[in-house]
Amino acid sequence: MESVYKKSITVQSRDSDFSQRVKLSALFSYFQEMATEHGQILGVGRSSIQKHGVIWVLIRSRVGVERYPKMKEEIFIETWPEQPGKIEFERNFIVRDGEGIIIARALTSWVIIDVENRRLRRSSTLDAKFPDLGREKALTCELGKIQSNNQLKLSYKKAVRYSDIDINEHLNNSKYVDYIMDCFSLDEHKDYQVQSIEVDYVHEALPGETIELYTDMSDAGQNIIYIEGINEKTNMTVFKSQIEIKKL
Repeated sequence: MESVYKKSITVQSRDSDFSQRVKLSALFSYFQEMATEHGQILGVGRSSIQKHGVIWVLIRSRVGVERYPKMKEEIFIETWPEQPGKIEFERNFIVRDGEGIIIARALTSWVIIDVENRRLRRSSTLDAKFPDLGREKALTCELGKIQSNNQLKLSYKKAVRYSDIDINEHLNNSKYVDYIMDCFSLDEHKDYQVQSIEVDYVHEALPGETIELYTDMSDAGQNIIYIEGINEKTNMTVFKSQIEIKKL
């Protein structure tokens, strides 16, 4: 059993932005693919858990970036799971450059939900046995604590379309990051860079739904910006996010 899963990835042009560096959403996609691949190795891949009538859903992510790799740069990612909690499964990621220097870290939290009624199921449903590595987490933080200061302003609205959904027929986790980044102009992206991002995926976003994207800039003086997505029809929160930025 491969307790730590490692993979090298070369950043392609499709994963890069105007600065010829990897997009933040592309890192999320890399992490998702590696979680999927490692899950298969550990016996909890999509095909293996279907017999329990459940699917994997990402509910929280935090990513910290020291340096964004350049287009055509080879990076090396490693991932490993924590022992399951009663409901949540945490997974770690570390990204290194060609010299072995850590350039990004991530901590994600996953759950399993019933494929029919979309309700949470306990982790014991899978009877998953992961290797106990005794290794420190990639990030020492408690996920799920972000809140706005109730100074939300509408940035824009986005309809969820075919190209946004994944195999579970809902908005893919990396697309949330694109939506978040689109709250800011190109000039703002040229002047500032995201050092860290945390996303809480609160409710599924489905095809045909429209999400209102709000920003709370009240802590911008401390380089922190809060972003929230709200379902236009139901007025339910779809996601909460907080980014930490630095001036270039």
